Amino acid sequence: MNTKHLISMNYPASWWRSLWREALPSGNGRIGAAVYGGVHEETILLNHEELWWGGVTSPLPDVSASLPEVRRLLNKGLAPEADKLLSASLQEQGYSAKLASPLPLGDLKIRMPLRQAFRDYKRTLQMETGEVSVVWRDGETRYGRRLFVSRPADAVVLEIRKQGPQAIEAELRLQLHDKRDFRKPGIVFPENEEMLCTGDTIYYAAQQTDGSDFGAVARIITTGGQTDSQDGLTIKEADAVLVRIKLFARGDRVQEWRRLDEEIASMADSYEALLAEHAAEHGLLFRAMEFDLAAEGRELSNEELLLKAYQGDAPDALMEKMWAYGRYLLISSSRADGQPCHLYGLWCGDYDAVWAFHMVNENLQMMYWQALSGNMPELLLAVFNYMESKMPDFRLNAKQLYGCRGIFIPAPSTPDSGLLKHTSPHIIHWTGGAGWVSQHYYDYYLHTGDMDFLRNRALPFMREAALFYKDFFTLDEEGMWVSSPSNSPENTPGNYWQGPTTSMGTTMNATMDFAIAKELLTNLIQGASLAEVYTDEIPAWREMLSRIPPYQISADGAVKEWMHPFFEDNDHHRHESHVYPVFPGTEVTRSSDPVLFDAFIRSIEKRLVIGLKQQSGWSLAHMANNYARMGRGDAALECLEILSRSCVMNNLITLHNDWRGMGIGVDMDWAPVQLDANMGWTAAVQEMLLFAVPGELHIWPARPTRWTKGKAGPLLARGGITCTMDWDLPEGRLELTLRSIQGNKQIVLILPENVISTAENPADFHSLSLTEAPLHLTLKLRTESL
Repeated sequence: MNTKHLISMNYPASWWRSLWREALPSGNGRIGAAVYGGVHEETILLNHEELWWGGVTSPLPDVSASLPEVRRLLNKGLAPEADKLLSASLQEQGYSAKLASPLPLGDLKIRMPLRQAFRDYKRTLQMETGEVSVVWRDGETRYGRRLFVSRPADAVVLEIRKQGPQAIEAELRLQLHDKRDFRKPGIVFPENEEMLCTGDTIYYAAQQTDGSDFGAVARIITTGGQTDSQDGLTIKEADAVLVRIKLFARGDRVQEWRRLDEEIASMADSYEALLAEHAAEHGLLFRAMEFDLAAEGRELSNEELLLKAYQGDAPDALMEKMWAYGRYLLISSSRADGQPCHLYGLWCGDYDAVWAFHMVNENLQMMYWQALSGNMPELLLAVFNYMESKMPDFRLNAKQLYGCRGIFIPAPSTPDSGLLKHTSPHIIHWTGGAGWVSQHYYDYYLHTGDMDFLRNRALPFMREAALFYKDFFTLDEEGMWVSSPSNSPENTPGNYWQGPTTSMGTTMNATMDFAIAKELLTNLIQGASLAEVYTDEIPAWREMLSRIPPYQISADGAVKEWMHPFFEDNDHHRHESHVYPVFPGTEVTRSSDPVLFDAFIRSIEKRLVIGLKQQSGWSLAHMANNYARMGRGDAALECLEILSRSCVMNNLITLHNDWRGMGIGVDMDWAPVQLDANMGWTAAVQEMLLFAVPGELHIWPARPTRWTKGKAGPLLARGGITCTMDWDLPEGRLELTLRSIQGNKQIVLILPENVISTAENPADFHSLSLTEAPLHLTLKLRTESL
């Protein structure tokens, strides 16, 4: 068994009243199953990406007439008065809307009698296949349950097996998810719950508040023994049990049961055959890149690895597993033709989940940062499909809120609607959503070279994002753009900050606004020229670009978060938005502007020192990515180590904040699940190993000092290049394999400083011609630099 990709736990889920949080997840990008790990009474939480509830969509009123007054107040220095004006205008017109939340589809309950107290317990997840196992010994018999969620069959597949003299006895039920899993009173639970058992099949359904049904069908095959279906499905004297489960999120229960019955009948009746079919498809994505530090201790349980992190450096085995886990979670909760991964992935067990939506002022982007460099660009198609399906709503937001053409993407949205639902000022006044999403569109083109995508999908989307800026920005007396109202997500300027519980984020000229706009316009000009579309608009975009004000540096040498003098920096915050030109953007590098680059580094250093108590799990992952892009590998690694000690549960799922009073991160009365930190961890590792812009490849831009031996790749780089690396610093060896994924490419290879210079191998760079055939390079390293 490959222990590098094995997650193992020595005890079951144990978080009282929220056991689902410590379950082990399996998913196929559309449906999810989370295994609690109970021996006597097992619970498997079932979720479907299309099952949401509680959303309220009302007609969005036109409040754009209030915009001049907001701007007038801001110009007079009356930011608190301007702060709530647009929000109040919406309320005055009776606007009432609510974001939807994922609805747990149900629980599969399995009860198995214990003859003796259990021993030799283990709960594992094999990430290469997505298979979750629970094993234990009862007397002389060893029992095991295995489960995965099949991508090709779109079904949950479960097997119960035993070794020893005792037979399998079990009771199976499908039912509503545990009604104790909510935080606030007033939940109106789904109604008309029904479970029917006929022979070897369980039929389950319940009804949403809108009258539609959701549910599942489970078909059971036993080897030996017999079944009874009076109250649930009872199995006696069996040698093995196979369960195949299909889910539906919306429809009429009788019709959906009939449809799922037919689909299950067409499935193979062999667990191994179904697993092999799934593992082939899942494995193509999972194994499209590897990361291997030759770590010791891979066989240790999660609990043991985390305890080592608490005592000192996080073990390399934990680094490997967390990198693989972030990758696994994205693959398991995202697919090209499905919904994007939200903050809970496909494993949400709360009836009123906190922040379970698509948040584009940071979080959705972080979850997908790893996809391109991790050599699985197809997963990003889910994001693009989602955004394009909401374009009419995004256009209406722009018109009704600001009287602008183009698109306005609110920070949070859910699949039922792209309209503004969250009316807090810091949400209404953050206008960078469409521009930031545009970065993913253009980056997809840069990594894949897909000209059809650039011409027909990326540029039309980016053009609408720029159209909004053209109407929204105004000119100051010097002919430079003013962004008003503005917000630097979700920060309060220092001269208005009165502690973590205060919020006043309505400002002017947030640095991030102009960083996003500059990147968007630059990419539009370049992309339109390459694709030969919208060429008549390029002069206007160049004119807009020329009016973006320059970044500003404060007296202590850091980049200012707001360019307007009315607003002072505040480093007591988790967001790091003003560093966008360095990461996730590529505008400012050490070679392009060393002084400005160092000022951005200073900005991040202040956040980690001054604002440590205000950080979160995802912000530590973001900071690791920032440090990696800045060439500070050891600092990036330290951020991940702090994350491992503060916001990682025993199943390695990340949380928004610490929940135990350990002094790291914001204080909250709840610790919401947020998978963006898991996935941001994966992205940070990849940033440490490779950085690229088209035509330029930087090897080891931020390799941590202690990563002296390893393998990684193939990483996918901007410019359509893949790079695989194999290194052993004690031996003085670095091997690279480079390949163009599309046609011939000329690149400049930027190598680590400790590469030994030879006539054929200059120390600082190689100019290489790459083709679709792999090019292998073996380089020598100075071992004295270790």
